[in-house]
Amino acid sequence: MKRRFLSLLCALALLLAAVPSAAALEGEARRALEVLTVLNIAGNPPADSALKTAIPRGEAAVLLLRFSGSGVSQPDTALSRAKAAGWLTRTVPQEGPITAGEFCAALLRLLGYEGASDTDGTVYARRIGLTARDYEGNLTWGDAFQILRDALTFPYRDGPAVIQQLTGAGFCARSDAEALGLFDEELTARQTADRHMSAVFCIRTYETDLEYRMGVPSGEASGFFITSDGLAATNYHTIEGALYATATLVTGEVYPVERVVYHDKGMDIALLKISQTSTDKAEAPAFAVLELAEEADLRPGDVVYTLGNPLGLGLAVSSGIVSDVDRVVDTYTLPCVMNTADISQGSSGGALLNVYGHVVAVTSGAYTYGNNMYLAVPIAPVLEADWTAQGQTLAEVARAS
Repeated sequence: MKRRFLSLLCALALLLAAVPSAAALEGEARRALEVLTVLNIAGNPPADSALKTAIPRGEAAVLLLRFSGSGVSQPDTALSRAKAAGWLTRTVPQEGPITAGEFCAALLRLLGYEGASDTDGTVYARRIGLTARDYEGNLTWGDAFQILRDALTFPYRDGPAVIQQLTGAGFCARSDAEALGLFDEELTARQTADRHMSAVFCIRTYETDLEYRMGVPSGEASGFFITSDGLAATNYHTIEGALYATATLVTGEVYPVERVVYHDKGMDIALLKISQTSTDKAEAPAFAVLELAEEADLRPGDVVYTLGNPLGLGLAVSSGIVSDVDRVVDTYTLPCVMNTADISQGSSGGALLNVYGHVVAVTSGAYTYGNNMYLAVPIAPVLEADWTAQGQTLAEVARAS
């Protein structure tokens, strides 16, 4: 699964098919507005025809204040309070536009996440999973509504999820939030992708110094973060024989793999320490993470989702059901989870999630002569490993194998 054999033409077709239509995004904006209106957050929304127009800075401040649980609806008052709180830092008239980066940075500060600047706010927000897609340029009304809708289930830096805070303070009715599904424990495939895709990355490996210098990887696979400071899980076979490796995030940022903290060849598991300094010398205060299921508690017929980087073309989600929770396979030292959630070449090392968004296994392979017979190795060895171990460099692991 490490090698990439897809033609450029096929890759282009897949990428074009993945681009959402303008009509679809407009529909998303309207649905987001409906959610925020029910929850008393929408402020002073424009007509549907204006959803694609730039939102004035004062109105953006109103949305931020109401998202924080304040009933302010006057743009001048909201702008003054947002600046006093340190969420907005630029001195610009309330009628002027606000960029997506500045709005995301303000939202991050509101939630207690420090380190984002007005220029990289969108990158920071995407990196930690606060936003579900990329935003750029001047912020539109529709984009503002979508950003806030997606952030409702995101946690404060040292506190509960936003919707828990808002309902707990009585700013909006819990019954309304429940009716909107914001307290549902089980996630749909869409919710799983929106909330957790930022934690998954493409891992590129290099088996020689020349490959690394030329930027030509010998293999591409998947991995996912399990701690915000860069500890990540993948398969052992994705890094086997590699001297160097990098992790490419959903933002496009590239971070070197520093060390192998733990590895088990027989179980096909590896824990990696990813640098928090990118190859472009940018610092990442935190990464999005996936929560590990302490007890997998899977049964045949349970729904599962996979998140990975198939074919090295970009991150992808699939769904399926569990067929067997204890499938004995000769090449693994522990029984595997067999399921029907599609994975393709390059998905090795991705996450198999239950409907609660918790990792239950690491996607690893498939039966060559079978349909819908995909294998994932259990997460138990990761839970039992010493996450604080010094570990080894990739080169040291390669020499010892």
